[in-house]
Amino acid sequence: MQHANPAAFREAASRFVTGVTVLTTLDQHRNVCGMTVNSFITVSLSPPTVLVSIMPGRMHRAIAESRRYCVNVLPEDGRGLSKHFSGRPSAGTKPSYELVHGLPRLPGCVAFFACEVTQSIDVNDHTLFIAEVSSCDHCDNAPLVFFSSRYHLGPGTPIDR
Repeated sequence: MQHANPAAFREAASRFVTGVTVLTTLDQHRNVCGMTVNSFITVSLSPPTVLVSIMPGRMHRAIAESRRYCVNVLPEDGRGLSKHFSGRPSAGTKPSYELVHGLPRLPGCVAFFACEVTQSIDVNDHTLFIAEVSSCDHCDNAPLVFFSSRYHLGPGTPIDR
């Protein structure tokens, strides 16, 4: 099979609008680990199941060991948090969190999902961590949105209900 050009694939995929999430967990030393991801997918309603797709690294190891993670959906003013957890922190910035069901939850998020990993599947250079949701909550604040490799405010204007 012939594969798409990686640069063209990345550019085309950037046209898919996503929310912005920060994945958090505790490592084996109970240190908070976090990583910005937009590869978050709801899989099933019964039981509530989600997945995230991440490359090997510190966060991957922490989830593989703990078998738990929290998905924090960032609010529209969450660009600083997104940058912090994608390796571009502002000087002197240290995000706060609270432990909810033993997982670090970032305050002020639009939604959060506390998750227990049930399966992990290696696909090329990523691992899909499939998890059942043990707890979740949300508020009505607008989310941070990512489109065409740029942040955008809010969910846009509804055209139908």
